[in-house]
Amino acid sequence: MDDQTMNETEKITINLSVVDLGQIDLLVEEGLYTNRTDFIRAGIRLQLHQHSEVVKQAVVRKSLVIGVLIFDRKQLEAHRSRNQKLAIRAIGLVSLSNDITPDLARDVIESVKVNGILRASHEVRSAIADRIM
Repeated sequence: MDDQTMNETEKITINLSVVDLGQIDLLVEEGLYTNRTDFIRAGIRLQLHQHSEVVKQAVVRKSLVIGVLIFDRKQLEAHRSRNQKLAIRAIGLVSLSNDITPDLARDVIESVKVNGILRASHEVRSAIADRIM
């Protein structure tokens, strides 16, 4: 896991009322925020900070990993050789490398639950579609 991966951003779309949007624009004009995105990020960070204890408790209760998990063919083959199944639970990014075949993914991955982003080839994603929660 490198810093560049941790700092990647994903685009989201939100719908706001014209009044809310106007108020955001006014705050930007007044110099409190550099732009709309800055305002929205600040609001999201504030909410995440306010609910950080709930997140921590859920991570422990659900055995979640926070951050970036990258699996490659070699790792999955090692699990298959030990007859181990993976129940992947994460907050952040889970990446299944392009060298993983659909058959290997089916053999090893029991379930996947990602609050965030799951990156996998179309073929692998299709092979484990029934295991993605």
